[in-house]
Amino acid sequence: MDITLKEFNELMDALERGEVRVARKIDGQWTVNREVKETILAGFRLGVMKDMSEGQFSFMDKDTFPVRQFGPQDGVRIVPGGSSIRRGAFLAKGTIVMPPAYVNVGAYVDEGTMVDSHVTVGSCAQVGKNIHISASTQIGGVLEPAGALPTIIEDGAFIGGNCGIYEGTIVQENAVIASGVIITSSTAIFDATTGEFIRRNADGRIVVPRGAVVVSGSKPIVRDGKPIGSGVHLYCPVIVKYRDAKTDGSIHLEDLLRG
Repeated sequence: MDITLKEFNELMDALERGEVRVARKIDGQWTVNREVKETILAGFRLGVMKDMSEGQFSFMDKDTFPVRQFGPQDGVRIVPGGSSIRRGAFLAKGTIVMPPAYVNVGAYVDEGTMVDSHVTVGSCAQVGKNIHISASTQIGGVLEPAGALPTIIEDGAFIGGNCGIYEGTIVQENAVIASGVIITSSTAIFDATTGEFIRRNADGRIVVPRGAVVVSGSKPIVRDGKPIGSGVHLYCPVIVKYRDAKTDGSIHLEDLLRG
């Protein structure tokens, strides 16, 4: 894909304004904008290495991907302490970034969301409204291949500390991911409320259902459908219930933190 530096810069500006997104939900289905991802990738080819060092910290990167700068008019709280927002990432008004955290190119973080300490929001990840991404969690980046859907966290979800949500996983609205849960495209989730496993959909993605409460669990190793009796278990996230008033109370964020 042939992209000029002018076209690349125009797209980066549009991404930072939230006018263009890597992926959108259209008629209930998430759809990736392949051209946007291809343009981002072209930026690495168009750029040249530049010394971006500040003070005692040494940084070397392509000049097409500098750190974003924010002002009070942006309405984004970036608390002092070492966070970095890369060019081409969008943070809506009312978002809070606690230090240190990193938001990569193409990511979209919507209103009222908190990105807590030691959190990474990977390239092109789409994070909805009023979400708390707790400390030391990683939201995976999916920049290549260009047609691949990025990791998506929908509105109202809660992601606990030390979690890893990777490889184009979709966490639907109001789901709760407890601390320490890891989800990848090869992770089968057991729904204890139905006795069935949630496996990859037709597009090869794991989808955490709306309102599901997911905790870390395990399952026995099986062969031919039967446990082999070794006593060894494999890691397995488990849906223990679906969100209710008690769950809402336990994960409530004080309004003062969002002010």
